[in-house]
Amino acid sequence: MMVDFSSLLLALGVSTLCLLFTFMGTWMARRENSFLLSWVIGLALTMVGILTYGLFTSTPSRGLGALAMSSIITGFFILYAAARQFRTGIIPFKMLIGVSCSAVIVLSMTFLSGYGGIGFMLFNTGTSIVMLAIAHQYWLGRAESPGVLSGMAALYGATSLSFLACALALIQRGQWQLEVAPSGWVEDINMAVCIAGMSGIGALSLTLHQTRITARHRLEAMTDALTGLCNRRALFNAHGTKTFHEDMAMLVFDIDRFKTINDRYGHAVGDEVIRNIAAELKAAIGLSSVTRLGGEEFAAVLENAAPGRAEWIGERIRRQLQDREVVVDGDRFVATTSVGIAYGTASGLTFDEILNLADNALYNAKRLGRNRVETAVANWESGPSVEADSA
Repeated sequence: MMVDFSSLLLALGVSTLCLLFTFMGTWMARRENSFLLSWVIGLALTMVGILTYGLFTSTPSRGLGALAMSSIITGFFILYAAARQFRTGIIPFKMLIGVSCSAVIVLSMTFLSGYGGIGFMLFNTGTSIVMLAIAHQYWLGRAESPGVLSGMAALYGATSLSFLACALALIQRGQWQLEVAPSGWVEDINMAVCIAGMSGIGALSLTLHQTRITARHRLEAMTDALTGLCNRRALFNAHGTKTFHEDMAMLVFDIDRFKTINDRYGHAVGDEVIRNIAAELKAAIGLSSVTRLGGEEFAAVLENAAPGRAEWIGERIRRQLQDREVVVDGDRFVATTSVGIAYGTASGLTFDEILNLADNALYNAKRLGRNRVETAVANWESGPSVEADSA
């Protein structure tokens, strides 16, 4: 037995309502994710439109038709804004208000003036365009989660085509003045696609949201909270299995007499000094995996390192930190850093080996008076050893 249009409409309404409550519960649990609220608002307006359209199919009136179509398409515009917000972090308020108001005015005028057929044509065409635009937004952001976002783009694209087919069917029938809901096999297919699309998009959206939460937790686990730099774990994950050849270098930095700074000026000032050197490291061109190893010690990897480039970068950072004055209650002081550098070898060094060499060069810089750059030289004929060359 064929399923009638009313049953399909009821199924779509139930599917939308379930998705609405699911997103609302998810947003209430994590309110910092504001795009979820945009999804909730868009789905709520869509739900209002579906309920109104259900009334329109049983008791047709121009006012109900205008209200139903205006509510649904405005909800879809908000879903587009939510997709933009999800991808870019910015919701396009001006565009959203402009197109929504324009659509409501045009649809209301056509339905209330007795040209419901034209109203349905405009609604289906507009919905097809906005669904395609939503698909485009998720397609642009697919790098974050290729499978999930490509699937969402495909579902929105299929929904777009089904609405376009409805518009073309109305044009082909020449139904310009229509006082009741359009019906036919095209509309039935459109409703079925909407039900399947709503269910699939809902499942993929929740999967995507969970993927983003997992990625955020992973990033937090790899990030130093004070400086925003990578932490020791991130450095080891990124380079722990690499072999360091002559074109790579490791730089290790340590703030001189940091305990004295903390004891004299307090931990808040010590944190400021740590953030100062972190800022210099972030600004340095060519460094990768800039890391706070712990306390006042930092490390960075230099890839494609020409001879002497690591020393030049280390010396520049040392001077820039030295030139920064820290003022505490009218008292001025300068924090300095010692730098240890180690290059890879032709035969290759492991991560632990090059880090140990850089550490030894750093300790040598401390021993020679601090506030200086020292470079380690690996001698593999008699086993790993370090000779420090002053930069």
